[in-house]
Amino acid sequence: MNASPNLAPRSARQSSSAAPAAATQTFVTLALAGQRCGVPVSAVRDILAQKTITRIPLAPPEIAGSINLRGRIVTSIDLRRRLNLPPAPAGQPQMFLVAELGTELYALLVDDVAEVLTLPADRLEPPPPTLPPAWAAMSNGIYRLDDGLLAVLDVPRLLAISEV
Repeated sequence: MNASPNLAPRSARQSSSAAPAAATQTFVTLALAGQRCGVPVSAVRDILAQKTITRIPLAPPEIAGSINLRGRIVTSIDLRRRLNLPPAPAGQPQMFLVAELGTELYALLVDDVAEVLTLPADRLEPPPPTLPPAWAAMSNGIYRLDDGLLAVLDVPRLLAISEV
């Protein structure tokens, strides 16, 4: 009887297989008035340094205006206003996080874009009852990190300006 040296017994093959990896979520982190937030990396199309914003007459207050992104006109949403935060201090540099909803691009005006974090999906907690209503309406939950909380923002809800 000639056994192949490459074939291990079935029980050995099963025990050597790796356990399935735990589900994770990856976020681009950003800062808004000192609060750390996360946006799913899958929703982010681009990150831009501050650009010239053209005001749009009669637009809702949370619409900062529009920017030119490589020849495409993109609506800019001021997340501080959208989340009922005080305006950014005059002269403070800001950044844009470009997101897509359907076929439209939107530039989310934020204080700063930081790092990309991958976190276990099962550690996402529901928004706490103490979260201000504007934040709770735009949040999918929070992560408790060693250095504070990360509020996970819901991009489609942030971009649904008609609901305001």
